[in-house]
Amino acid sequence: MNDNDNTALRAFRLYGDDVLRCAYACTGSYCEAEDITQEVFLTLCESSPEFTHDYQIKAWLIKSTINRSRNYRKSFRFNRVLPLDEKLENELSCEFTPEENELREKLFRLPEKYSEVLYLFYYEGYRIREIAKITGKAENTVSTLLRRGRQKLKLELEKEGSYGREGS
Repeated sequence: MNDNDNTALRAFRLYGDDVLRCAYACTGSYCEAEDITQEVFLTLCESSPEFTHDYQIKAWLIKSTINRSRNYRKSFRFNRVLPLDEKLENELSCEFTPEENELREKLFRLPEKYSEVLYLFYYEGYRIREIAKITGKAENTVSTLLRRGRQKLKLELEKEGSYGREGS
């Protein structure tokens, strides 16, 4: 076993669940999330990028997962294929409450530049400086995208009556 295999195995043990959760949040399909997770870790194993800290590995994995999920969402499969067993998909989606599923779907209907930074900020808990490093954008740009993304998400929620309800 070489160093690349050790890095990938260690990264999988540390961040496998985070990558799977991110892929599922981005795609809404557990089966696709599993495939994306596998592809991300295979790419890590094959590409052997150099990391000096664990947070760099996680950031690389999350960014790769978001990129692969974006590609999936643009693909023919996302737009044309339905799961064979919708009952299975419904059972697997119970990780999120119905409200969380609705919010997640609305989040990923936003333009990618907004959904990416909102996901990294709220779901993964990254700070603006860290998001800037992950995405390669300036901190001011990330702040602006977060603010505009929040506004757009709020408008979407208000439009469908999901925002401001009692208990929300």
